[in-house]
Amino acid sequence: MNLHRMLAERAASGRPVGVGLIGAGKFGSMFLAQAPHTPGLHVVGIADLAPARARESLARIGWPVERCGAATLDDAARSGATHVGDDAARLIAHSAVEVVIDATGSPPAGIRHALAAIASGKHIVMVNVEADVLAGPLLAERARKAGVVYSLAYGDQPALVCEMVDWARAAGFAVVAAGKGTKYLPAYHASTPETVWGHYGLTREAAASGGMNPQMFNSFLDGTKSGIEMAAIANATGLTPAPDGLAFPPCGVDDLPRVLRPSAVGGQLHHHGQVEVVSSLERDGRPVFRDLRWGVYAVFEAPSDYAARCFAEYGLITDPSGRYSAMYKPFHLIGLELGISVASAALRREATGAATGFRGDVVATAKRDLRAGDTLDGEGGYTVWGKLMPAADSLALGGLPIGLAHNVKLTAPVAAGAPVRWTDVAIDATSEAVRIRREMEAAARAAVAGRAAAE
Repeated sequence: MNLHRMLAERAASGRPVGVGLIGAGKFGSMFLAQAPHTPGLHVVGIADLAPARARESLARIGWPVERCGAATLDDAARSGATHVGDDAARLIAHSAVEVVIDATGSPPAGIRHALAAIASGKHIVMVNVEADVLAGPLLAERARKAGVVYSLAYGDQPALVCEMVDWARAAGFAVVAAGKGTKYLPAYHASTPETVWGHYGLTREAAASGGMNPQMFNSFLDGTKSGIEMAAIANATGLTPAPDGLAFPPCGVDDLPRVLRPSAVGGQLHHHGQVEVVSSLERDGRPVFRDLRWGVYAVFEAPSDYAARCFAEYGLITDPSGRYSAMYKPFHLIGLELGISVASAALRREATGAATGFRGDVVATAKRDLRAGDTLDGEGGYTVWGKLMPAADSLALGGLPIGLAHNVKLTAPVAAGAPVRWTDVAIDATSEAVRIRREMEAAARAAVAGRAAAE
């Protein structure tokens, strides 16, 4: 509870935390909107593939022209202004940058930027949860060995869930389940960028006028983004997915302790200690009462009869036994909260969530019957959605991670609803993202073999 004080001290000393932002899209722009109001932060540079578009974003959120008018990164470091350009590598390497934020959304780019930041001794805040799920366990381990922080992004749901899980455990409660809410119906798994707006109640024209990207919005609807975020939480907290992935039970905030307890005691969980996403819609399409569509939650268990009695005395909503209760946060503020991760990494040298193991994975799954020769179009597209599964099952299956299922050609047919395997696609084995992912998989298999030998 002292980040603001620590930031103020850095501001007073004339040594603000130097930040390099890569990607000035919606998440990045929301962070930039708050940065001028946060003492002790200096956005040294912004790298974007389209610098002109980044400047337009800055104008839209209210940055004066002179604030982003530094001609070079050196000028930015001297003047306190911000340089806008397209050279991410140079931004990462600059001596004035302490914390790098990757907000690109591209898994290969995120991996490249994280590796460069770690090599340069810079902390990395990974807004790019797609990259984190593809290779986060390996990246986090490399950062630890290099003495820098690798962190999930506060404001995004995975980091908020990690915080909630940590609170519960630090207070002595076992976490039964944790996750988020979303809008879900089973039919959404087949949604494409062509059909997505109807599910959101928008016309194609209205969405286009608002600058909405149909493939990005479809990744939230078809279950992919939910799987990615739950995999990140599993890898960071030790909670694990159910064998069949996400069930998306309809559930409002008052029913969290009843629904999200193990089936053995009357709930809908496969096991104690599970990641799960709750739907804001009943299966017939009716809205759930007091839904958690925009929020996060953690269900926890009283360790004693006395603690359970305290739940009742202090008004906590519980399951019928009185032993299971929940905390939730109804909203998340995306990039408006991202400065928490930046300050935590630079000043406390602590991550707001980071992978500690490879426990959850998201495998490309066919939306329709696919033929050899078809080209996969990745997250939120027409061909595949991302299904959450235990990492051990993904490794045994040889499943193709959703983060590598973009612009790759099938060499074998895949039936609708079936997972895509590495052996089903023509993959570029020389790609850095592929090599890093394969290295992580090999390390995970070796760890399993080592444990089996020890037993």
